[in-house]
Amino acid sequence: MTLAERIGLAALRRLDPETAHGLALRGLRAGLAPGPGAVTGDRLRGRVAGLDLPNPVGLAAGFDKNATALGPLSRAGFGFLEVGAATPRPQDGNPRPRLFRLAEDRAAINRFGFNNDGVEAIAARLGATPTAVPRGLNLGANKDSDDRAADFADVLRRAGPEVDFATVNVSSPNTERLRDLQGADALRGLLDGVMAANPLRIPIFLKIAPDLAGRELEDIARVAAASGVAAIVATNTTLARDGLRSKHRDQAGGLSGLPLFAPSTRVLARLSTLTDLPLIGVGGIASAEDAYAKIRAGASAVQLYTALVYGGLSLAARIATGLDALLARDGIASVAEAVGTDRDRWL
Repeated sequence: MTLAERIGLAALRRLDPETAHGLALRGLRAGLAPGPGAVTGDRLRGRVAGLDLPNPVGLAAGFDKNATALGPLSRAGFGFLEVGAATPRPQDGNPRPRLFRLAEDRAAINRFGFNNDGVEAIAARLGATPTAVPRGLNLGANKDSDDRAADFADVLRRAGPEVDFATVNVSSPNTERLRDLQGADALRGLLDGVMAANPLRIPIFLKIAPDLAGRELEDIARVAAASGVAAIVATNTTLARDGLRSKHRDQAGGLSGLPLFAPSTRVLARLSTLTDLPLIGVGGIASAEDAYAKIRAGASAVQLYTALVYGGLSLAARIATGLDALLARDGIASVAEAVGTDRDRWL
């Protein structure tokens, strides 16, 4: 991390977290971000769920909800990007404050509630902004919708031509009863509708919660495979609060960051025994070693977000470069060869 980035992060951490995030996006658009381009190489390059990735380190949904900084982000070292979540209609989300830093825990809690500009605005920005790496859209539902399952299909129908993949997000804890859609029957109906709204046949990912029991994971794995899902993203934020020290630990919302690493990796490893679908590992990744651990637990690619608050945007390139070095150290020729090699540790 450069001195300038350290100073910038220190200044942003003195501000309200949501205000700081908005300023960070403005800085990106102004060209103040690192732009090394996607880190790549023979060991890092691979094909995952139909996508050709220069490296397996992706940006998770939520960082650029409204697709306002796609160009700079595509040059920041990531191998792929995910924006959103987008809903059919714009919505303000939950009242502020709704984002909390837990610095002592290297974590964050958010209860945004799918605040976004709506799919029309987001799709227009996607269409106007080419990117150097694959990009996807996280699909969401309006919280006052009478048919949330139909909302996911609607967003895909309107934005699908502008993205390389889309993620069905039924695992956010911040929209009331949204996680009910992870049940087998509800999920089957939802995915059938999404697939019917996908004439271009772009890969559809499914993002799940880390708070699922064994039978629930089995149902999700079975339904996802039968419905034609291309990959499963494991996991979203958690409602658990085990071992936190921050004064914000009891705030409502989804917890992300370091405390999520172990539970999300256990879900990832368990899921890898239940399905042959590619898995995207998310939760608590803050270093190349963390990314490597997710891959060895069963992930074909990874995503990060919260660690950028503490490590800066240059973290993406540092993780990809470090991952390449770890693969070389272990004599492994590609990321694909490392997938699942240490899964038993997490079971």
